Amino acid sequence: MFRNFLIALFCLLATPIYSQDSSRAILVLDASGSMWGQIDGTAKITIAQDVIGDLLQTLPEQQQLGLTAYGHRRKGDCTDIETIIEPGGPRADIAKAVNAIKPKGKTPMTDAVIAAANSLRFTEEKATVILVSDGIETCHPDPCAAARALEEAGVDFTAHVVGFNISDPEAIAQMQCLAAETGGTFLTADNADELAEALVTVAAAPEPEPEPVQITFAATLEVNGPEINSGLVWSFANDAAEMSDPGGDITRALLPGEYQVTALRLEDEASVSASFFVEKLNKRVVLVLPKIIHKAEISAVAQSPIGATIDVIWSADKVNKGDLISVASPDQRPIAQATYSYVKGSEPIAVTLPLIPGDYELRYISKARGVAVEILATQMITLTDIVATLEAAGEVGAGAAFEAVWDGPDYKNDFISVAVAGEKDGKYSTYSYTRKGSPATLTAPLESGTYELRYVANGAHDRVLGRRPITVVANTASLKAPDQAFSGNVVKVEWLGPDNQNDYISVAAVDSAANQYSNYAYTRKGSPAGVKMPLDPGIYELRYVANGNPDKVLATRQISIVAAEVSLSAPGEAIAGSNVAIEWLGPDNQNDHISVAAVDSAANQYSNYAYTRKGSPAGVKMPLEPGTYELRYVANGNPDQVLETRVINIVAANVVLDAPQQGVVGSKIDVSYEGPDNQNDYISVAEIGSEANKYTSYTYTSRGNPVSLKLPDLAGTYLIRYVANGNPHKVLARRSVKVVEASAAPAATAILEAADSAPAGQVIEVFWVGPDGDGDAIAVVPLGSTTPSAKVATGNGNPAQIPAPGEPGKYMLHYISGADGVSIGSRPVTVN
Repeated sequence: MFRNFLIALFCLLATPIYSQDSSRAILVLDASGSMWGQIDGTAKITIAQDVIGDLLQTLPEQQQLGLTAYGHRRKGDCTDIETIIEPGGPRADIAKAVNAIKPKGKTPMTDAVIAAANSLRFTEEKATVILVSDGIETCHPDPCAAARALEEAGVDFTAHVVGFNISDPEAIAQMQCLAAETGGTFLTADNADELAEALVTVAAAPEPEPEPVQITFAATLEVNGPEINSGLVWSFANDAAEMSDPGGDITRALLPGEYQVTALRLEDEASVSASFFVEKLNKRVVLVLPKIIHKAEISAVAQSPIGATIDVIWSADKVNKGDLISVASPDQRPIAQATYSYVKGSEPIAVTLPLIPGDYELRYISKARGVAVEILATQMITLTDIVATLEAAGEVGAGAAFEAVWDGPDYKNDFISVAVAGEKDGKYSTYSYTRKGSPATLTAPLESGTYELRYVANGAHDRVLGRRPITVVANTASLKAPDQAFSGNVVKVEWLGPDNQNDYISVAAVDSAANQYSNYAYTRKGSPAGVKMPLDPGIYELRYVANGNPDKVLATRQISIVAAEVSLSAPGEAIAGSNVAIEWLGPDNQNDHISVAAVDSAANQYSNYAYTRKGSPAGVKMPLEPGTYELRYVANGNPDQVLETRVINIVAANVVLDAPQQGVVGSKIDVSYEGPDNQNDYISVAEIGSEANKYTSYTYTSRGNPVSLKLPDLAGTYLIRYVANGNPHKVLARRSVKVVEASAAPAATAILEAADSAPAGQVIEVFWVGPDGDGDAIAVVPLGSTTPSAKVATGNGNPAQIPAPGEPGKYMLHYISGADGVSIGSRPVTVN
């Protein structure tokens, strides 16, 4: 029986031993003299040798096993302990060593376990010691203390102790303590049944470590109420840590067992706890918190007229966003109200009352987030009705403006309306707000009939506080105008009619729709009304339209429109860029104009234009490009209405520049010119070869003739340019000028004085101031030329008498230096 016990023991204990990765084990075999004792006629040592031999055949190859024995070599020697085979030794060597053991000595059980543990400590790995013994410790005084010392030294091992055929209580206690201190198992066997029971106990696989379970926690406001997602602090009875609510459910991983959870609401410090069990399945734990009880008070007048705005004094221990003061019938639900105002700050709240009289309830409504609407305070209030009065003429003309005197509450959106008698409230033809004061000015409907004035409270169409009947009578109108008019002319139309605010007189094609017209004039400007006639000749209709409503034409009159007499008178030729005076005859409508455009160009294209309203003749600036153009009389600014044309030939302008041949850097020179002198013409000085829009300085020709032009600051040769109409791409004349340093300029200068003009062929008297050197002379030169028409030496006297050229035109008088032939002074002169 003991043989079977040992086999089962080693095999079944092998399960936890072998499951440890790279585990090491040592079999400690009792070889003391008592092992010669017999069980059922067989020596215990023999049974052990057979069992171990069989065990070695069944152990997994990766299991490292060693062998330690005690009492096998000498009698009476407590040190007779030997690790015969180190862990990991060959199985055959272990079997051979076990079979060779002959029991002889004492039982140093504790020291043998210590020796086995020490042999396992080298790698600090988990290991197992299996002790098989049949007697009490005979050498070490305290096996328990020895086992405890091994654990404290950090030796990670387990000692399984097998005692058999043993009845000594002290021996049993020693073996139990040794196993218990190392986490091992102690087993005994006295017969077959007990052995079987012990083997079942040892063979049972250890329970696996429990796995954490995900537990979700939530809190609701009352049973089946909404979840509370903020303002909570969670705590656990077996966990010192608290968890603030992160904004929803919280989840924790807990091991199986019994727990207690508490949720604390920060707003009112209410808390709720619950105990729960954690088993194998995830679960959700819901805690129920009671409703928060808030308090509020309101105070207001007990009675007020309907629609009035009253102040409500209020207080609340907690104000939520969305809290309000409402007015509702006492039987209405909390979410219902007739009117309301949100609470804010701490001042009284203005609340506008309903427009229906009766008993109402003022309510403080709490709208805390996540909480149902709740009434925290109420006060009854009685609303009394209001009667408004209206006074107005009993009869008014259709479309006419009239006054209504009223007496009423004058709430913000109160208005007086005009409605068809008997028509339901909310319908009206016209209206006027009472905020404009009493009397209110209203406009009568255009249709005659019986109507009603109504005082409507605060824009609520179904709350009419006062009524008064009124009759609207039909209006008549008449028109007086000439039977015929020129196209585009303004015709004075005398009229009689109601003269409502938006009444107007229009001119339209006969049979055209009521809302179509060519032109119109409001009657508010008085009679007669000036109406501009259409541009296209034909038969038209003058209409009196009531109050801007094209469907209410009160009077009509036909008028015949004939083409206007139009003519243009202008020279057949003009200089490019010049201003030409054009005499015209035409309708002279407000936007009529005379334009100049290229022949065959589109009607809406032109170079320049002038309005006829400035009178005849109209001054029109001609194009800068030479060519054949067309003068056009355009009616009323409409390019499709050209009433007259005339061809005009544009020729290039004859532009001449005259200036000194040279000047000092940075100085100013006078430049005389002959040219069109358009509004934006200018004379510039620029580098030779520079772009047309580049210059160093310029002066507008509008500043006079000659113009003063500043020379560049750097010496060199430059160009003087005449630029037409500010267009740098229209350079009409050029002349070079040499700019020199002051040290290189002629020292001598001269001044000339003479009349601005002289008759052709007559003598020009020229007073001069100059050096009067040898060869000095006064010359008259055509503008832009270098060849004199006449010359007189200064030696002939002062003033110089120089004959004027026989050809009329513009010329220059020059003082010519005899030293180098350069002009050192000049002035313009015109020969007539």
